[in-house]
Amino acid sequence: MNDTAELANPPLSGAHAGAHADSPRERDHFRIVPARHRARTLGTLAAALLIGLVLHSVLGNPRWGWPVFAEWFLSEPVLSGLGRTLLLTALGAVFGFALGIPLALARVSRSPLLAGCAWAFVWLFRSIPLIVLLLILNNLGYLYETVRLGVPFTNVLLLDVPTTELISPFLAAVLGLTLNHAAFSAEVIRGGIQSVDHGQLEAAAALGLPRQRQASRIVLPQAMRAIVPTAFNDLIALAKGSSMVYVLAMPELFYTVQIIYRRNLEVIPLLMVATVWYLIILTVLSALQVYVERHFSRGVKRNAAPSVFGGLLKYVGFARGDKQARVAARVGTDAADADAQAAGAAASANATAAPQRWADQRDGARIVIQQVSKSFGTLKVLDNVSLTMHPGSVTVILGQSGSGKSTLLRTINHLERVDSGLIDINGELIGYRRDGATLYELKEKEILRRRVEVGMVFQNFNLFPHLTVLENIVEAPVALGRLSRAEAESLALSLLARVGLEAKAHAWPRQLSGGQQQRVAIARALALKPKVLLFDEPTSALDPELVNEVLDVIKALARSGTTMVIVTHEIGFAREVADDIVFMDRGRVVEAGPPAQVLNQPSHPRTREFLSRVL
Repeated sequence: MNDTAELANPPLSGAHAGAHADSPRERDHFRIVPARHRARTLGTLAAALLIGLVLHSVLGNPRWGWPVFAEWFLSEPVLSGLGRTLLLTALGAVFGFALGIPLALARVSRSPLLAGCAWAFVWLFRSIPLIVLLLILNNLGYLYETVRLGVPFTNVLLLDVPTTELISPFLAAVLGLTLNHAAFSAEVIRGGIQSVDHGQLEAAAALGLPRQRQASRIVLPQAMRAIVPTAFNDLIALAKGSSMVYVLAMPELFYTVQIIYRRNLEVIPLLMVATVWYLIILTVLSALQVYVERHFSRGVKRNAAPSVFGGLLKYVGFARGDKQARVAARVGTDAADADAQAAGAAASANATAAPQRWADQRDGARIVIQQVSKSFGTLKVLDNVSLTMHPGSVTVILGQSGSGKSTLLRTINHLERVDSGLIDINGELIGYRRDGATLYELKEKEILRRRVEVGMVFQNFNLFPHLTVLENIVEAPVALGRLSRAEAESLALSLLARVGLEAKAHAWPRQLSGGQQQRVAIARALALKPKVLLFDEPTSALDPELVNEVLDVIKALARSGTTMVIVTHEIGFAREVADDIVFMDRGRVVEAGPPAQVLNQPSHPRTREFLSRVL
């Protein structure tokens, strides 16, 4: 038996123990010797030798002219040129990004003409070499003698200036860097926006968040994870590309160095002056990139590595204490699974205790679906569906995959627009204004306002990963002005306590198990106190062991008086919680009625066939 086997299986009897040279207690004092990696050691030595050779070659060769380098490195002309380089870089970056943002939004616009114009801009200014663009702008006076600004097609002029007086070499340099940088940054921003999962947009829309809030709080913070690395690459390229303005005879860093070495003929030392300053600039930008990336990567990793720059800022007092990080540090990577049983017990206790209800008792809304049809291309997913769901009732929709269940659910809150028919909630249409027999589609702002009454819990949770659990829940009530921040946080903590997750308030969604994430999603939907709650297969993305903890929460919620519509494959759960069961097949309602009727005595052959396979 080897040592490993002995340690894992201690002797059962004293006689057997005596046969061993040492006891398990003595083994506790064994010294562990790490494995030696000879190839790694040799590689380290080779790297150290190479570094030493390079340093000796550079520092030991007098032809590099280090005394001349030291003489000019901090000289007034060099520092003046460095200042112009930094100024050009800053102006090109700020104006370039400012122009790149609307260009990126135009590229994803639904207007073909607007998107085409933005594409043409990007194509043109990415194609023209920067040095050529700078020369064209500097000589623009040969093409256009004057620059005029006024009302088109009239004689009204607001500005009439000779082009050569308006466009100085400095302005030509700023314009050239701006146009070049805007073309590249527009594509970077567009790629970042398109990298955000569409489910995040649907979750924000389902909460009724205004479009501006969706962009600023949900889309852009997540898009920045994809934008920042490439944007900093472009920024670094811009800083180096600013040396191209030497063709305009502007005394920036590179041009200044050229003038000096043409006078004293010390070419290499002066080029090294410029090189070291560029290295310093790019090192600072690279360090800033690391910090910015860490900021926008919050919530992505279960346990993010500590930030050196963040620690330094906190040490000098410029950064606020991060309560979320302290709490998250106490959340182990598998702590979610460890407390699953306790959370399930808490939810069950809430379900059985009459005084402890999910939320304030409220009246649910009446849902009327009238002859709704919906097609995706040639595929008809809903075919003349009509249903009525009574206030405070729980309706479960069953059917095989592809039968139209989820599409029907999404038409109720207008995440999917219907081709014909209409759906009203308490007599009010979500997506339309009715005038006699004519329906006028509403603007997005009004749709979002009406959608607040209809909460939705998605199959894949769709929590906002860059916001903590608490922030996920308070975002909509605060953004919509329904509650103050303090009131929203108090409500959120109350809801989290009811789902057994109060201790996870400051954790990131990534640190929770699937069942816990779904319970947070339910609490988020409840924070707006909707009259209707939609559940789109809330347990299909969960492991079997986590299903019950979510179902227990929904069972408790069924007593609140909220009208609930649930798409699920859990037949036992449907039998227990539903007031009505709807069975769909090929986009049609085949059968509907109480659970005892539909599940025990189905009248339609398709329903009987389905139940025979799943029961």
